[in-house]
Amino acid sequence: MSRPMTRTGYERIQAEIAHLWHVERPPIVTQVHAAAELGDRSENAEYIYGKKRLREIDSRMRYLQKKLEGVTVVDLATQPSFADVRFGAAVVVEDDDGAQRSFRLVDKDESDLSVGRISVQSPIGRALLGKKPGDAVEVVLPKGTVTYEIIALRYGPEAG
Repeated sequence: MSRPMTRTGYERIQAEIAHLWHVERPPIVTQVHAAAELGDRSENAEYIYGKKRLREIDSRMRYLQKKLEGVTVVDLATQPSFADVRFGAAVVVEDDDGAQRSFRLVDKDESDLSVGRISVQSPIGRALLGKKPGDAVEVVLPKGTVTYEIIALRYGPEAG
C-alpha cells in the first residue's frame, strides 16, 4: 500500500541516510577496526563503544529506509488542484471563535504544527480529508470538540 510523502520530506530522509552512511559511520568503522587490532576486545572500551554506536547508526538507517518503502513522492509544486481536501492541500479554516488557521496536510513524518504542517493521519487531518470550502467539520481534540469551517483551499508549492 502506497502512502504519499512530499518531495521535501522524502529528500530530508534520504539526506539523513546519506549523512549517516558517508559522514557518521566511516570514522566509527575506522575506530572499531583500530580498537580490534589492539587485542582483547572484551575490556576494550573504544571497541565496545564503537560497536554500540555502529549498531545505533545502522538501526537508524534501517528505520529511515523502512519509512521510504512504499512511498509515493508528491511534488507540491506540480501537484494538480482538486476541489476537495487531499494530501498536500493548503487549507484555511475558521474555528468556533472566528480565529483562522492555515494547515498544509502532509505525512506524519513531516508534520510540524509550528509551521502549520499537520499529518493527514491526525484528527484534524482526517476530518478535513474529502471536504470542500464551505464545509464544516467537528474534531475531537484534547481540549474538547472544535468545529472548523473550511474557508479556503489551494494546492501548489509552499509559500516562503
